[in-house]
Amino acid sequence: MSGGKKKGRGKTRKKPPPEQLLASNYIHEWVFREDWDSTQRTMDADEFLPPPQLKRSMGDRVAFEFHCHSKCSDGFLSPSAVVARAHRNGVKVLALTDHDTMAGIPEAMEAAHKLGVLIMPGVEISSLYATGSGAEEPVHILAYYGSCGPAKYEELNELLTAIRDGRLLRAKNMLLKLNNLKVSIKWEHIVKIAGDGVAPGRLHVARAMVQAGHVDNLKQAFSKYLYDGGPAYAKGSEPSAEAVVKLISNTGGVAVLAHPWALKNPVAVIRSLKAAGLHAMEVYRSDGKVDGYGELADLHGLIKLGGSDFHGRGGNDESEIGSVNLPVISIYKFLKLARPIWCNAAKSILQSFAEEPCCLKLEKITMFGKPYKLKLCKSISCVEEVVDLCLSSWLTKEERMEAEFDAIKLKLSQTVISKGEFQLPISSQ
Repeated sequence: MSGGKKKGRGKTRKKPPPEQLLASNYIHEWVFREDWDSTQRTMDADEFLPPPQLKRSMGDRVAFEFHCHSKCSDGFLSPSAVVARAHRNGVKVLALTDHDTMAGIPEAMEAAHKLGVLIMPGVEISSLYATGSGAEEPVHILAYYGSCGPAKYEELNELLTAIRDGRLLRAKNMLLKLNNLKVSIKWEHIVKIAGDGVAPGRLHVARAMVQAGHVDNLKQAFSKYLYDGGPAYAKGSEPSAEAVVKLISNTGGVAVLAHPWALKNPVAVIRSLKAAGLHAMEVYRSDGKVDGYGELADLHGLIKLGGSDFHGRGGNDESEIGSVNLPVISIYKFLKLARPIWCNAAKSILQSFAEEPCCLKLEKITMFGKPYKLKLCKSISCVEEVVDLCLSSWLTKEERMEAEFDAIKLKLSQTVISKGEFQLPISSQ
């Protein structure tokens, strides 16, 4: 028997359990799609933006970012700058979730295609939960859509527009209250900070207060004046949280409760929203703490998610984009739930287009990608090809094989594009 010590071979990497391997493979197959049609890849970039070419490595962690903001709401960076930041941090799938607007999604998608990042169109919707005593509590609901965007987009956009209009009035009321408190702020200052076309929110008011020297930082602006129920707080015209959850479901989205730890009565809110159709809730944070919310999610059968809530304001008090390390199982459960919902949304969008094909509807169904330039396009004459391009950009090969999509393409097979205009077969006119 040798008296010497055996040379160490180094630690062997622990093999993940079978269910985690299955989940990881499922995620990789969805993110790193190898079945994009060659016709899609060869299209001119000015005609239809091809899907991102993501580099696949099974050993890599697939980083998802489910919650971030741009200048289109209360963030500090443009949508393309947010995407670039996410890419530098190794994010492969990014949900841009601006407050009550999806205006930044097209820019984010174009930037993401160039960098090989997959975009989940999203939005964080402001709402109110009515307690039993008649009081109201602000609740934010995240909505996640497939690459095709929402079905019935007009319904969703009508709600978002109403909320933004209410926010404009709310900001003016906050300004009035601040001026009554001898905190003088000019409306033009707040509008300039918000930027063109952006409805000012509390963060824009807080930034104006800092720049005017009334408070030292954003945290002080909120803790002293702008917190819920604070001396300068004002309500907007937000819909009920339950109505928002139902609308998200009806427009082909996945509804997720944002930062439940900010709620005064999370148990009652979660119970009510689950009954309305809530799919998931934020649990994981960049500091790794779950703080009992994981148990609440399990109790109500909700998927556990999380995100950085990145705004780009800088400083040590903000989580970096891509900093929340979500469990593989959580992402797997989300995609297993979301993909059939998004597939049905794609069917609804294309069926509506097939009923009455026209240039306006074509612009709408490609609104979250780079629009298909009909008047410049020379390589496509049949509308059926347009549908193929949409499907190959939105869905996997397996999802595109469903019979309903064949029926849509058959219906459009005789419809042609001539000089940028649609020509229907005589029998359809």
